[in-house]
Amino acid sequence: MTMHGVYNTKDVYEKVVSRDPGEKEFLQAVHEVFESVKVVMERNPEYGKSRILERIVEPERVIIFRVPWMDDRGDVHVNRGFRIQMNSAIGPYKGGLRFHPSVNLSILKFLAFEQVFKNALTTLPMGGGKGGSDFDPKGKSDAEVMRFCQSFMLELQKYIGADTDVPAGDIGVGGREIGYMFGIYKKVRTEFTGVLTGKSLNWGGSLIRPEATGYGSVYFASEMLATQNKTLEGKTCLVSGSGNVAQYTAQKILELGGKVVTLSDSSGYIYDESGITPEKLKYVMMLKNVKRGRISEYADKYPKAVYTPLDGAMDHNPLWDHKADCAFPSATQNEINGKDAINLLKNGVYLVSEGANMPTTPDGVDLFIDKKILYGPGKAANAGGVSVSGLEMTQNSMRLKWSREEVDTKLKQIMKSIHKSCVEAAQEYGTPGNYVNGANIAGFVKVANAMLDQGLV
Repeated sequence: MTMHGVYNTKDVYEKVVSRDPGEKEFLQAVHEVFESVKVVMERNPEYGKSRILERIVEPERVIIFRVPWMDDRGDVHVNRGFRIQMNSAIGPYKGGLRFHPSVNLSILKFLAFEQVFKNALTTLPMGGGKGGSDFDPKGKSDAEVMRFCQSFMLELQKYIGADTDVPAGDIGVGGREIGYMFGIYKKVRTEFTGVLTGKSLNWGGSLIRPEATGYGSVYFASEMLATQNKTLEGKTCLVSGSGNVAQYTAQKILELGGKVVTLSDSSGYIYDESGITPEKLKYVMMLKNVKRGRISEYADKYPKAVYTPLDGAMDHNPLWDHKADCAFPSATQNEINGKDAINLLKNGVYLVSEGANMPTTPDGVDLFIDKKILYGPGKAANAGGVSVSGLEMTQNSMRLKWSREEVDTKLKQIMKSIHKSCVEAAQEYGTPGNYVNGANIAGFVKVANAMLDQGLV
């Protein structure tokens, strides 16, 4: 693994590619981190000697299991369940569960790998993990979702616990699903512990948890703007998605005086030039959270808004082709490609804060870095969600409940601290202002040092 006495990250990456062929999302995430930490490996030969990179890309444990369940007609279905326990060097595995037809090993390994460094940045003692199933809760009755969740948790419960692995929600897993999973876990294990986060407020959940990812992404954006003596006041913002992250991103932008003009779902997006007001946002929350409707209905209710269907065959996303100052991708991975990045820059966007996980493709990331815009990568900018999950774990352990103000203040402090860590790490390793390098390096060094301390395990 050395070349002329220098540790060669390229060789390690090529070994990962040969071992995990076809896992494109995972390989994309690994490649990005490896590019950032080359200089760290050169400066710290003990990391190479201890094969930290080779160990950090290999999950500590991968659990794959079948999930049989019965629909309301009495027909039997079989889905696949996963849990990737990636790294526990700094704490119990922590990371969401995703229920979506696109779920596969590559996507979950990428998410678990990202989670390791994101959790390290939060200042809280949490390792990284991720899990889920290719089950689609859309269009299913509450009874069907409950039967699926119970079957899923009957297997998963063997591998998790408050001091072992603490899953949370993610795409397709909200309060309803967490409730059903917690109920069956409690029945089978005969214990009431903080084994899941994102719980309902009256049985162990934390205030601000639903808002945390969106709020955190906006707090991170505010910190980036502050480096240029700017604020969100009066800024026009593009937000993608219309789920939990997008809703609370929009809410916090409005609170801080910004203007939100877009929201989307998998079928299309709306552009409301006059701005999505708090009243309109309240309607979106009802539409998506209660009615479980489509974003196209927004344009029916507010005819001045323009709805554009999204076709998967398009080579770009027209949502990113509007005049704006800031962009908050808050939907899913790889939703901003190179062409979208060009459109964003052309339309005056100089800040991108990622509420979703890895929403920008590598060519898009390169453009943002080359143009030196304020670009907050997901592992830093969207760490607010897992940060408040960590605060929920703390409250559960202490059998205490903090007020909304206490949790929000702690969240703001954590996002400030993450921003500071990114800025300092980027500076220390010779790429000032590069938040991608800063986030990767700050998270990596913390995990790598813990792994060194704990020996070859």
